[in-house]
Amino acid sequence: MSGTTPPRPKPPLIARAIWKIPLIAGPRLATATAAQLEKQQERTRARADRLGPSTHQRVIDGPAGDITLRIHTPSAEALDKRAVIVHFHGGGWVSGSPREADFICSTVTEGTGAIVVSVDYRLAPRNRYPAGLDDCYAALVWVTGHAAELGGDATRLGLLGESAGGNLAAAVSLLARDRGGPTIRHQGLLYPATDASMTAPSHRTNANAPWLTAAGVRNAYHHYLPEDANPLEPGISPLHAADHTGLPPTTIVVAGHDPLHDEGAMYAERLQQAGVPVDVFDYPRMVHGFANVPHLFGETAAALGEVVTAQRRYLTY
Repeated sequence: MSGTTPPRPKPPLIARAIWKIPLIAGPRLATATAAQLEKQQERTRARADRLGPSTHQRVIDGPAGDITLRIHTPSAEALDKRAVIVHFHGGGWVSGSPREADFICSTVTEGTGAIVVSVDYRLAPRNRYPAGLDDCYAALVWVTGHAAELGGDATRLGLLGESAGGNLAAAVSLLARDRGGPTIRHQGLLYPATDASMTAPSHRTNANAPWLTAAGVRNAYHHYLPEDANPLEPGISPLHAADHTGLPPTTIVVAGHDPLHDEGAMYAERLQQAGVPVDVFDYPRMVHGFANVPHLFGETAAALGEVVTAQRRYLTY
């Protein structure tokens, strides 16, 4: 990465306008307290059982209790076992749910023909790092061992995550490699957090970007990390892993008006230097989270289309 982020076109007016409406999606991440976050999580869980015709839920044993999986199955009939993509939702490790990622998961399911399993991992501040990461890795291992029950093929595994979920997907890939765990053929990372040091230039140039600010990222880490955590530990900051060789082919989507923009680009460079096949798709007008809201941004379809194309390529026989 160069020392500065080049000037970018302004974000769409709708993004700037919505950002100014107070509390449109609950407490602002930049100022949210632990109590506010936990209350928001309770409201989210109350809506979690609303299932569409192609989704169902399954509860599995996790490292510290039950983990709920939200499973998306393609509508078309399959002639053979399907690929399986394990998904981790965004929300700064403190909010969000698999249900709130239904659009992304269903789009990927229908576009790839794969089964998408979204993980309801434990959230901070009640469950700080590494609780959520432990749940995500445990879910991957469970899916690998039970893929046939789901109608899937354990030899064709992918990972997918947005924002904090992109961070978790990258960290799970590192764990799978280092522990000799499941073989992952591809990971799709949408505007991922990769470096808790927050020193990338885009944290300055996009400090007050719509939808996610640098202060919001900082507050999310405040709630997510224990006081004695090393923020450069690979499970927290995948960018700082000592070795990135042997990681799966990766597709990274970044948004121009996002404090995390340069972290995604820097992670792509680090993977490329390690010989990992990487595709990066940069949407200069977009804001953090744009792939979750197709009714607002035309670029959403293009970004998810790039992820779907890559996953079809790497998850086929």
